[in-house]
Amino acid sequence: MDAKESLGGELTSAYLYRIIAARERDPRHRHLFEELARDAESQAAHWRETLAAAGIAVPPFRPALRARLVGWLVERLGPQRLTQVLTAMKVRGMSVYREGARAPRGVGGLPSAHEEIGEQHRAVGEGGSLRAAVFGVNDGLVSNAGLILGVAGAGASSGTILLAGVAGLLAGAFSMAAGEYVSMRSQREMYEYQIALEKAELDAYPEEEAEELALIYEARGVPLEEARRHATQLIADPANALDTLTREELGLNPLDLGSPWGAALSSFVAFAIGGAVPLAPFAIAPAPFALVAAIAAAAAGLFLAGAATSLFTGRAAFFGGARMLAIGAAAGIATYSIGALLGAGLA
Repeated sequence: MDAKESLGGELTSAYLYRIIAARERDPRHRHLFEELARDAESQAAHWRETLAAAGIAVPPFRPALRARLVGWLVERLGPQRLTQVLTAMKVRGMSVYREGARAPRGVGGLPSAHEEIGEQHRAVGEGGSLRAAVFGVNDGLVSNAGLILGVAGAGASSGTILLAGVAGLLAGAFSMAAGEYVSMRSQREMYEYQIALEKAELDAYPEEEAEELALIYEARGVPLEEARRHATQLIADPANALDTLTREELGLNPLDLGSPWGAALSSFVAFAIGGAVPLAPFAIAPAPFALVAAIAAAAAGLFLAGAATSLFTGRAAFFGGARMLAIGAAAGIATYSIGALLGAGLA
């Protein structure tokens, strides 16, 4: 990133910090973003001097349309709902929201080791893959069961239902895989870009980066001088300084970059497994019993998928299973009824 781009980035960050601070009700958070705005303006002054020394004229700053739009959204929705958007806009300190604005653990409320910082951020994402798998299976099950029942309601033969079900399974699985790939690819690009920016800033002005880190700890309830001492120690460790800043300033876990292809494949497989549950009876059961067997298989699958969601909601497994079964049953009845009406109308 050249000096002119760095100047624009710092001024944009300061502009957004001021908007966040004005929107904040928590005094510690407001103080954090006011100080981050001052730091960004100080760093902008550094880049102005660099450009002036090179004889490059700098026009007056005017926030870009994207920055003005994000600022408008922050004023109306608050920064906590826009943490990922703000992180992508080079806004630091978003980890105070992701960590619930609590002080880190350790002596005096500070992390006692680099590994503990990683542990704090890993806790947010633990179980993410399992959660995605459970809901992927559930999506495939509800989607394909609805399709199969809709076609069956129209009076189609078992062969036609099987063909429609296979087409629905493949279309849905490929759609889910494509969406997951784009989502993961975009997230990875954002992470890589922000980490590269953080490295450039750490190389250019490490003292200011240490001060920003200290301000984040102060916003979590740590006395400022203690936070400054600890932040300086963390930044002084060249092996872990960038990783620490990435986690604590950006609220990003470098280990969560993930593989877009892996995410796409797992999404495809999860959806396909769910979609295969109501479809399998039409491939193996005699035609007169296939629809009844499909309904039974879908009901069992819905109940089990709903019960599995209790791992993430904390509710009773029976409640989760019964709720998902009721939702799936309502969707199935609706699609079967619509299929029957369309079948009668087109006959």
